[in-house]
Amino acid sequence: MSELVLGIETSCDDTAVAIVDSEGNILSSVVASQLEVHAEFGGIYPEFAARAHISSILPTVHEALKKANVSPDKIKAIGVTRGPGLIGSLLVGLNTAKGLGIGWNKPVIGINHLRGHLRSADLEQKRVKYPATILLVSGGHTLLAYMKSSADIQLLGSTSDDSVGESYDKVGRMLGLGYPGGPVVDRLAKTGNAVIPFPRPVLHKGLEFSFSGLKSAVARYMDANKDAVHADIAASFVQAVMDVLIKKSKEALKKYPSKSFVIVGGVAASPQLREEAEKLCNKIKVELCLPPLKWSTDNAAMIALATFDYLDMSIDKKAVADLQLKINEF
Repeated sequence: MSELVLGIETSCDDTAVAIVDSEGNILSSVVASQLEVHAEFGGIYPEFAARAHISSILPTVHEALKKANVSPDKIKAIGVTRGPGLIGSLLVGLNTAKGLGIGWNKPVIGINHLRGHLRSADLEQKRVKYPATILLVSGGHTLLAYMKSSADIQLLGSTSDDSVGESYDKVGRMLGLGYPGGPVVDRLAKTGNAVIPFPRPVLHKGLEFSFSGLKSAVARYMDANKDAVHADIAASFVQAVMDVLIKKSKEALKKYPSKSFVIVGGVAASPQLREEAEKLCNKIKVELCLPPLKWSTDNAAMIALATFDYLDMSIDKKAVADLQLKINEF
């Protein structure tokens, strides 16, 4: 049997545990969803999230082991999200991982949540060809990175304020579409026309992003146009987002020649983004690399796979099991 890692992901609302081998094959992936807990608030309520993790984490670990049909002695290491994320939620995962590590006599490796997303495109099968340009778009983050290998990552640009996913959720709330907003905003946008000239923030300013101005522009427009067609608002918002993401991705690919263009994070599930990215890659002759839809959002399998990057390196070189590494390091 290949080496196995148990991954734990509790950075936000869902409690996720997975068992993955070094090739990215997923033996089990179990998620305890908190969607109903937070739906009435229109977003994540941090204290409730932490409490739900506490009650769910050990049953989720046991279920993952059961589904994979493996015992703890077959696990080589435990990988756990160390940040960024909600501090209460993260502490539940970290403390559980450390406790299991002591009880099972296994090394515990803290994994940056963003590194997990960067590795998610290789789940189930190897897809990424290096060097690769990465667009990470999620509820908490938006960034471009250049990867010469899974262990050599260079940050090219990130958002100075809101992430794409957060903007989607806020616009979804403005439109009365509920939480989470991303999928429903995309679906509504498909039925409308992009006729409203919303701004494209920092479109011509390098590889940095900013979405707070776009979100505010949508709010101002809705205040001034009470009878506006919601489908047109959604379509215009989504088109503005796509224009920014695709233009900056094109600039990154031009500056950093790559074999693969990889899109990861929850917003990677957007059909509009997938369509626009495919057009871009066909035009510039770069292979588009996307994780399966079910692995685009937060999951423990990506954390487990990223753990192998550390197991393959010297402890002296990479400070394995150091849970105090700066959260902005990949």
